[in-house]
Amino acid sequence: MKKIFIVLVVLIFVFGLIQLIPYGRNHTNPAVVAEPSWDSPETRALAVRACFDCHSNETVWLWYSKVAPVSWLVQRDVDEGREKLNFSEWQVYVENGENGEVEEKEYEWDDIEEVIRSGMMPLPIYLIQHPEAKLSSAEKEQLIEGLLVSTGQK
Repeated sequence: MKKIFIVLVVLIFVFGLIQLIPYGRNHTNPAVVAEPSWDSPETRALAVRACFDCHSNETVWLWYSKVAPVSWLVQRDVDEGREKLNFSEWQVYVENGENGEVEEKEYEWDDIEEVIRSGMMPLPIYLIQHPEAKLSSAEKEQLIEGLLVSTGQK
């Protein structure tokens, strides 16, 4: 019994200690610069429901996003999501690091279409706390079609 108590005290101490690590606390939402010209309110609503928490500057930071080590995972997913596709910084021009030229950021539309259709996005771990983000097959196709039209890919 004493060993169990010691193990619990050590675990609680370690849990408290990891809360001091600063990564995972950057819960900022930069200003929305520009969104795509949505083809319909339905496309935007589907994107908000299934994509905006990680792919926009309008992330809703829930309570668990403030508790390490979960906060580390959430922060990483949001940072990577915004880097790959950010609906809040549409047609933002970025400096090309290689030659210093300014160019429009481009997204891999074939990949985006595939990850939505295959169910890789939204991330399965995200759907545990956000079941409303799970899209039916028809909603996935509607979102893909709407995104392609809204972004000028179709």
